[in-house]
Amino acid sequence: MVFSRFRKAKPLFSEKDRENLRWFWDNYLKSKSPWLLVVLGTILVQGVAYQQFLALTETGLRVIFESGSAWELARVCAIVFLLFAVRGVMSYLSPRLSVWLASNAVLEMRDDMIDHLMRLDLAFFERTKSGHIILRLVNQAQELSTFVGQATVNAIRDAVTVLIVSGYLIYLAPQLFLAAVMVIPVIIMMMILVSERIKHIQANAEAALGNYMTGIEEMAGGMRTVKIASQEPSEKSRMQKAARDIRSLSIRLQAAQALVLPSIDFSSAFVYVLVIGGGGYMALHAEYALDSAGVITFLLGLVLLFDPARMVAQFFARLQASLILLDGVRSLFRETPTITDAPDAVEEFDREGDIVLRDITFGYSPRAPLFKNLNMTFQGGKTTAIVGATGSGKTTILSLIARLYNVKGGEISIGGQPIDKLKIHALRNAFSVVAQDIVIFNNSIWENIRYVRPDASEEEIWAAAENAAIADLIRDRGDAPVGPKGAQLSGGQKQRIAIARAFLRSAPILLLDEATSALDQRTEQRIRETLSRLTHEKTTVVVTHRLSSVTEADWIYVMEGGQVVEEGTHKELIAAGGLYASMYEAQKRGYD
Repeated sequence: MVFSRFRKAKPLFSEKDRENLRWFWDNYLKSKSPWLLVVLGTILVQGVAYQQFLALTETGLRVIFESGSAWELARVCAIVFLLFAVRGVMSYLSPRLSVWLASNAVLEMRDDMIDHLMRLDLAFFERTKSGHIILRLVNQAQELSTFVGQATVNAIRDAVTVLIVSGYLIYLAPQLFLAAVMVIPVIIMMMILVSERIKHIQANAEAALGNYMTGIEEMAGGMRTVKIASQEPSEKSRMQKAARDIRSLSIRLQAAQALVLPSIDFSSAFVYVLVIGGGGYMALHAEYALDSAGVITFLLGLVLLFDPARMVAQFFARLQASLILLDGVRSLFRETPTITDAPDAVEEFDREGDIVLRDITFGYSPRAPLFKNLNMTFQGGKTTAIVGATGSGKTTILSLIARLYNVKGGEISIGGQPIDKLKIHALRNAFSVVAQDIVIFNNSIWENIRYVRPDASEEEIWAAAENAAIADLIRDRGDAPVGPKGAQLSGGQKQRIAIARAFLRSAPILLLDEATSALDQRTEQRIRETLSRLTHEKTTVVVTHRLSSVTEADWIYVMEGGQVVEEGTHKELIAAGGLYASMYEAQKRGYD
């Protein structure tokens, strides 16, 4: 049964493992080769110190057993002390250097991860749980740093010790050493059997930990809803279940790794018995060039040999788990952005020209297209509104204009220039956006406004705050943070921050996505007056469900089911008596 499983077992390193290791070496360690050689040098010194200790021990034993010279024994003891002093210095230097190198390597990797994340499409963040991103950036990267800087260097030190001490034991008694290494195939077989199980459990554990982190973020972010709905018991049960899953996987992982050391200990016991018996026999017979000092030295060598051997075997068990961590980090780099600059992309374009959507086909799912042959024009310098029921595609149009997604068919152009022929940063710098999903940082309101233009002057920030009717709140709160995700602010206050950002950025194209949806009517009227100044001579696209806020728009598109069903001015649409007119009348009665 065991041999059947052994035949079916996968190798210690899969092709993906080797590829990941090459990637980490080429990108983050290869450039540090000179320092790595220094670390290796300190490790070699430690190994040689052990070998010399054995040689001097054998010499000292012969001094005791044969010559009885106290002076010679003192000299041997002094040299042994000096050897261990040198080994102690090297034992200090090697981890200090290795941790420094590993920390720098992982810092570079983290920087690359963040840079890569910033270039990934919005779609990646919409389909990926935030906990899994945090797991890769924080936990997995840090665990890799610890593994490379400490575990790997210790394993190399132990492996060098094993090789050097083994070489001396072969020189001392090759027959005994040959008998001792008979257990190595048993250890290798055990490692192969255990490695795949460790990888499988570690992968499940990482997934469970990522889900747990996501659950914590969801719970903390939705605590208002949890409290209002009295769902504390439900959240407690959900998080406890996730925690127990992690505990179960951790226990299984430790159980799998724990199989390695007992197998080595049993093998060691067998070898010790063999050496004591066989070495004693050789020492008792003159035809063998091995005396009692040699036997004792050989046994001491085995003691020095097997403890590092156990650590090396344990390292290979930990290595299997670390390969999963490395693959988790590498998986982030395998994500490739689809929205990139074309080879011939340009920066200059007519930012005040018409925005034209021509025969646009798009869908979040290939099986369920949202738009098919959609045509719209947003005239430069004028205000165009998009209205319609929830799910009709209003906000998606803004996302397509800003190229947060690529269209599947058709073309979007600004001033006659297709946006996929523009550099992304140049395109998006042409927009000021007030969106539904407002990002508020745990900082002061002042700093939240300045976020879109860090180089703005105080006068410009105050002007933007006054225009957005939030200056008084800034004076009241001062530098006080607004809480995670703006938890201390109302929905209306958050939207006024977003509007102030739009004033401060003052780009030639303004995208308003439900910009006043969380404001009361009085504040909305005040904001509308300032928005009219902001939109003056700018290309403005307004998405809203409040039809009262678009009556002055130059043109209005009415959408339903991803299609434009009506278009015209407010007066024309009211006169037509269609969908827009019925929606307007229904809202008007609701306000009354």
